[in-house]
Amino acid sequence: MKSFTALTDPTYREPVQRSAFNQRLVGLIQDKRDLPFLVLTLQITATLLPLAALLFVPGLPGWAWWPAAVAYLFLNNITFKGPFGLMLHCTSHRAFFKKEYGFLNHYLPWVIGPFFGQTPETYYAHHLGMHHAENNQEEDKSSTMHYQRDSLRGFLHYLGTFITVGIFHLAHYFIKKRKMKLLFRSMRGEILYALLCVGLWLVNWQATLVVFVLPFLISRVIMMLGNWTQHAFIDGNDPGNDYTNSITCLNTKYNHKCWNDGYHASHHIRPARHWTEHPAAFQKDLPKYIQNDAIVFDGIHFLHVFAWLMLKRYDLMAKHFVNLGERYQSEAEVIQLLKSRTRRIEKRQPELVAA
Repeated sequence: MKSFTALTDPTYREPVQRSAFNQRLVGLIQDKRDLPFLVLTLQITATLLPLAALLFVPGLPGWAWWPAAVAYLFLNNITFKGPFGLMLHCTSHRAFFKKEYGFLNHYLPWVIGPFFGQTPETYYAHHLGMHHAENNQEEDKSSTMHYQRDSLRGFLHYLGTFITVGIFHLAHYFIKKRKMKLLFRSMRGEILYALLCVGLWLVNWQATLVVFVLPFLISRVIMMLGNWTQHAFIDGNDPGNDYTNSITCLNTKYNHKCWNDGYHASHHIRPARHWTEHPAAFQKDLPKYIQNDAIVFDGIHFLHVFAWLMLKRYDLMAKHFVNLGERYQSEAEVIQLLKSRTRRIEKRQPELVAA
């Protein structure tokens, strides 16, 4: 166990002076704290997109194609995928560009997103239109509630369901809830992405596989792995409680690379909260985290938690568990708590209506 001492995760600090170039960039965006997003966008545009185009060049010899393919996959899946995915997440909740440059808000989901396997606007529709609306509850089609959340078999079923029929479940949800605009946006993005891949496959299947198909599959795996872990520890007596249906990972390099994504409980408590505000909000709300017996880890991130869940290494998780308010006397007590929060929550039976 660890005691809570201090936070090392990123917050915003006003620079003493900005370059003229950065000052111009700040003039484009809604919130000056999102300047790193624009810098990342330019980096991706200048590196990943030219490599993708190079892979589709007709007759490109193998000695040039294979290094370009390796570089593309490395930049896409190792260097940029995490930061881009969480940038897309943040800018889905908060508009990125100012109103006068509003057309640029389509650049991430429609231009860059497909290269990371993000079908245009499907993420927005799923995440804001369903996941946050239902808060991992019964009607959230990506809910983790009804799975044993330290089970590899359970996760594979969860992942397989999402990849094969997830879009149909999402469409059914939007039809049921009469959210027809979100239904259109999600289906449009999914269909256009599929048509793009089919068309380019006929032109150059090797390049299409590397540039679009593999990133698509990897993104869907990572998104579901993330959601599974973020909502792995749930209080079955109060599954809608934001403090107990989401976890928090503090003081990790992941938070510096992926915009404080470790503060998932804070994000569900206030979805539009700016990413730089999470550390201060956590400290301010600390009594509520203690009161609600929230699950907080220090020095590890979601991949650690996922791996240790699958291996049932509760002992390792207990070592990084933050003992807020000194609630627990031993790691054995912490392990008991963690195990109780990963148990499958049975589906509620529909109430019988009297004749």
